[in-house]
Amino acid sequence: MKLNLYTECDIEFLEDYPKIATEVLTHVLQRYTCPFDVQVALYIVTPEEIREVNAQTRQIDKVTDVLSFPNLNYEPGREGDFSEVTEEDADLFDPDTGELLLGEIMICAERVYAQAEEYGHGRIREFAFLVAHSALHLLGYDHMEEDERVRMEALQEEILKEAGYER
Repeated sequence: MKLNLYTECDIEFLEDYPKIATEVLTHVLQRYTCPFDVQVALYIVTPEEIREVNAQTRQIDKVTDVLSFPNLNYEPGREGDFSEVTEEDADLFDPDTGELLLGEIMICAERVYAQAEEYGHGRIREFAFLVAHSALHLLGYDHMEEDERVRMEALQEEILKEAGYER
């Protein structure tokens, strides 16, 4: 798994965030059989930037903690199913490396810090949670319905426990 990192904010962010993100993404992806090497883009951004993107893409003009932009479409109930992805789907692969472009994650650095304080746990745990949450969205999971929310939350907690980022 290749992680492309883009830090687009001025605040001092978590020192080990590339390591944390890689560990969490690896734990998420280990649950699924993907026959390809994958690539994920992670952007650490300002509140202004995430608000602008949220308004443009979701028509919600407010700051949020995280946005996920999956590159693959999954049928409901087939989250993380790569069986129909082929190398013939050229737009799904990096032309230089041949890696499957799983998608992009955008995390607001200031929201990581604020939510860690609000929820009473550390910044590292909050960041790991947001990466796990986003990665599951990249694999087709959602939380629009109650049963989806419960399933996704359980998976997030399992992944964070396995990766060593429990509350």
